[in-house]
Amino acid sequence: MIKQLTFSMTRQGLHSITPAVSECVERHFKGQDGLCTLFIKHTSASLLIQENYDDSARKDLESWLNRLVPENDPLYTHTLEGADDMPAHIKAALTASCLTIPIIDGQLALGTWQGVYLWEHRHAAAKRMVILHLSR
Repeated sequence: MIKQLTFSMTRQGLHSITPAVSECVERHFKGQDGLCTLFIKHTSASLLIQENYDDSARKDLESWLNRLVPENDPLYTHTLEGADDMPAHIKAALTASCLTIPIIDGQLALGTWQGVYLWEHRHAAAKRMVILHLSR
């Protein structure tokens, strides 16, 4: 089964998409095993599996990547859409556009403290499309 999920992002940062992905898996894989593949259709956002318990981990990751890839670097020539344009592409290149998660007994086989995140690298609001592929 293939489904496109659309998420409305309102700000830069990590946004949990675990509930939406889990709901699809549980609806279509009642008690069965399989594989969930997620693919984001954008070059300025990415996907991540990360800690979902303590918000400080999310905030620290966001701060670290923003420090690693600053805006307004004089080396950037791709600035057509603003100061966050090229940094967003670099951040997406350093992270993941695709995730694969096992499904066991109809549920994502995530660890106790793991969640699935869409990492929005732009400041402006955006609609982001994620392709979800469930296979047995």
